[in-house]
Amino acid sequence: MSLRRNATLKAPSDTKPFRNTIVLEEEIVREIKTLWTGPDTDVRTALLKEMVGSVVGLRDLDTDVIDVKILHRALKELRHSFRVFRQYREVKKVSIFGSARTPGDDPNYKLASQLGKLLSQRGFMVITGGGPGIMLAGNEGAGRDNSFGVNIMLPFEQAPNAMIADDKKLVHLKYFFSRKLLLVKESHAVALFPGGFGTLDEAFEVLTLIQTGKTHPIPVVCIESPGGDYWKQLMEFFDQQLLSRGFINRSDLALFKIVYSAEEAVKEIQQFFRVYHSLRIVKNSMVIRIHQQLSQAEMAQLNQEFSDLLADGQFQQVEALPEEWDEPHISHLPRLMLHFNWKELGRLRQCIDWLNARA
Repeated sequence: MSLRRNATLKAPSDTKPFRNTIVLEEEIVREIKTLWTGPDTDVRTALLKEMVGSVVGLRDLDTDVIDVKILHRALKELRHSFRVFRQYREVKKVSIFGSARTPGDDPNYKLASQLGKLLSQRGFMVITGGGPGIMLAGNEGAGRDNSFGVNIMLPFEQAPNAMIADDKKLVHLKYFFSRKLLLVKESHAVALFPGGFGTLDEAFEVLTLIQTGKTHPIPVVCIESPGGDYWKQLMEFFDQQLLSRGFINRSDLALFKIVYSAEEAVKEIQQFFRVYHSLRIVKNSMVIRIHQQLSQAEMAQLNQEFSDLLADGQFQQVEALPEEWDEPHISHLPRLMLHFNWKELGRLRQCIDWLNARA
C-alpha cells in the first residue's frame, strides 16, 4: 500500500481521483492498525487478522489474477449479503427451490404462491433465487416485505423477478457456490418443488450437507400439486439405485418428507421446532437444545430407542454449558447431551421427530 508508488502512476492532471485514492488507502491503513490492536482473545478479531494475512499471502507471484478475482468477488458479495440478512437474524426463514421455467398457470406455481402466503402468515420469511417461475410464485405469496432474493447472474432466465427487483433484500451473486452457501446458511427449512438440473443440484446439496453433518438438521419438504409423480419417481430411483446398492442408509430417507399441499408443508416445518430448538457441538459432545424437559420415563425411552446414536454413555439432560456463553438468549432452555457417533444423521432426524412428538 505504498502511497509514493501510486503517486507515480497518476497523471498530474488527474489530481481529484488521486486524492481520493490516497484518502481511501489511509483509511484502510488506519482500519488495519485498529484491528491489530484488538485482543487476540476475541475470536472475531483473531479471525479477521488471519484473513488479512491470507490476503497478503496472495501477493505471491504464483497466484493467478483469475484466482484473486474469484476470491475478491466472492468475499465482497458475501460481506454485503451477510449485512442484508443480519437485520433479520431473529426471524425464521424458508428457502423455496423450483424451476425457473414453471409458467403462471401451472398448478405447482399456484401451490408455491400459496405456500409463500401461509409461511408469511405463520411468521416466516421466504428466500428464493429471486428469478421467475417457482421463485416468483414464492415471493408473490409471501409478499415483498417478507421476501428475500438471492439472485445468480446468468445470461438467460435469471433476471430478478418483479416482486423482489430493487428491494433491499435482493442480493446478486456471480458464483453458484456462494449462492448455495447463503441459501443453506440463512434457512431454517427448505421447500423443494419440481425442477431441472438447478433444482436437483440444490436438493442434493441440502441433503448431502445434512447427511454428512456439515449443517444442522432442518426440515426439508418435497412438495408438488396433487396427482404429480415427480417426487414419487425420484423415490423409486432412490430405492432401486441407491438403497439397493447400499449407497445410502434407509434412515437417510427420513431427512425429507414428500407432501402434496401447502398446509402439509407448513405443518411439517412448524412441527420440527415444536420441542426441538437447535443443536451445538461442544468439544466432543452434541448438545440438543429443547423447549421442554423430558420426564425420567421419557429419558429412559430415549436412551433405549436411540442407543445406536451413542458413541458411548447415555443421553443426559443438562443445563446450558459454560461454552454456550455467547448465546445467552437461549440459556434457559433444557439440553440433551450425548456423545454422537456421527454415523447416521438420518437417525438423528428420527430422534428429533420423536422429541417433537412429546409435546
